[in-house]
Amino acid sequence: MSWLQALLLGIVQGLTEFLPVSSSGHLMIFRELLGVESEGFLDFTVTVHFATVLSTIVVFWSAIWKLLKGFFQFKYNDETDYVLKICVSMIPIAIVGLFFKDQVEGLFGENLFTVAVCLIITAILLFLSDQSGRFRSMSSSRSGISYLQAAVVGLGQACAVAPGLSRSGTTIATGLICGVRRDVMAQFSFLMVLVPIIGEQALTIIKGIGETAAAPGVGFLPLLMGFIGAFGAGLFACKVMVELVKRAKLVWFSIYCLLAAFVILIFA
Repeated sequence: MSWLQALLLGIVQGLTEFLPVSSSGHLMIFRELLGVESEGFLDFTVTVHFATVLSTIVVFWSAIWKLLKGFFQFKYNDETDYVLKICVSMIPIAIVGLFFKDQVEGLFGENLFTVAVCLIITAILLFLSDQSGRFRSMSSSRSGISYLQAAVVGLGQACAVAPGLSRSGTTIATGLICGVRRDVMAQFSFLMVLVPIIGEQALTIIKGIGETAAAPGVGFLPLLMGFIGAFGAGLFACKVMVELVKRAKLVWFSIYCLLAAFVILIFA
């Protein structure tokens, strides 16, 4: 992987992370278009995801700081309630990371057929979430989301490790179907991923200590350029596109995912 390829892939990651269209799926698509080898690509994916996590922290810093201050008052207030629900949502992805990492790595080595199938699943979820809004009752739980809803959304995030199955799309759609308000899910969806991605990146760094390269098949410069591209694009996307996710009909993203899947199935 060259530094220019890594930069372009990082920009793709940053722009698609905050839309329900699967950033990992688009990384796989552009990896094929740019002719990048699959060896070491999962570690590159983790790195650019880490970059967009940092951009999320920058954009949501005031909300994060408020949560931390309230949590460390060591009493059950609104902030503690919210943080604990985020912790509940992280349990499924932690189980996947601890016990099924090899299987996840295998998914990133497959051809684009896996991405196409997962994009179709994403499209179905997004369509159902829009339709369910006509019949569901809004959550009256504290913080706008209950512990059960947080757990179900966490299951959605755990399933979304597959390339093509949008993490933001899956979690937001799952939350909406469960009755969580869209504005609540938009923020919860982006904050719940912070600790898992940071933890995965820390494990990757520890694993790489003593090795001759930062990751198998990926050098330091491509990782750095991918990180820079994803962080810069992520800052822009997080500020502009989060509002789009809150207000736009998700069915339009559903149509996009279907079209992308069909293009892959026809030409891949």
